[in-house]
Amino acid sequence: MNPPVMLPHKSSASHGHLRIGRILLYIVMIGLAAAFILPVYLLVITALKDFSEVSLSRMWDWPTHFSLESFSRAWNGGQGTVGMRGSFLNSVIVVVPATIISCLLGSMNGYVLSKWRFRGSETLFTLILFGMFIPYQSILVPLVIVLSSIGLYASLPGLILTHVVYGIPITTLIFRNYYASVPKELVEAGQIDGAGFFGIYRKIILPLSAPGFVVVAIWQFTSIWNEFLFGLIITNDPRLRPVTVALQNMSGSQFTQWNVQMAGALIVALPTLLVYMFLGRYFLRGLLAGSLKG
Repeated sequence: MNPPVMLPHKSSASHGHLRIGRILLYIVMIGLAAAFILPVYLLVITALKDFSEVSLSRMWDWPTHFSLESFSRAWNGGQGTVGMRGSFLNSVIVVVPATIISCLLGSMNGYVLSKWRFRGSETLFTLILFGMFIPYQSILVPLVIVLSSIGLYASLPGLILTHVVYGIPITTLIFRNYYASVPKELVEAGQIDGAGFFGIYRKIILPLSAPGFVVVAIWQFTSIWNEFLFGLIITNDPRLRPVTVALQNMSGSQFTQWNVQMAGALIVALPTLLVYMFLGRYFLRGLLAGSLKG
């Protein structure tokens, strides 16, 4: 009769090493989270303070009493501060159509470059991607000249057009990679059924595009909302400037009301924060779907 086989047991020392390693990992992660949260903490408590309590020596202290007056002044203006209510609306007017149009154009480009190959399509795709690497500063002068020549300089439509054009490279890249794995047989079946170019896109490609649209829309919304340079140069009329430019203009020439400035920064950050809070999981799903399909 064979003796029973004894399975090796992990020693208590190895369990101890695993436990210590996990504790160290948690400590590192907590430290990194704290380093990320501290600036946000400072932003919030400064926004809730009265101006008399704002100083370098007391910047980490809690306010003696919580006040929302700084948010009211940041939004409505007053006491030497220009409010950002109108600029907030300007940003909404710019972001919504620019995001929708750039998403649709990127989707169409990705559809053509992935399913309707033609001679020179790869070269065209490379040239489109080259637009991602052109710095904003290098095209400001020709951009102003072109917008002035077509009557769109110093206007919100001109700013929308600029963001749409600058968003085409990244939206095209994401959608082309996303559509690359859509089976060609679906397109061929649509052609056999008599569907044309737009019919295949509308009935076959578009219904499969929801994850890609979520990723591109969130990306474009965040990029356009947080953009500063185009908003500063193209909308030279203070009444048309987006919210990021209005936030910069809140700092006075003699002194800065830091509590109002911090409240304004929170107001500016709120839309993108809400987008990622409610749509962040769909953003990650779309990225994963694109990475697996591309």
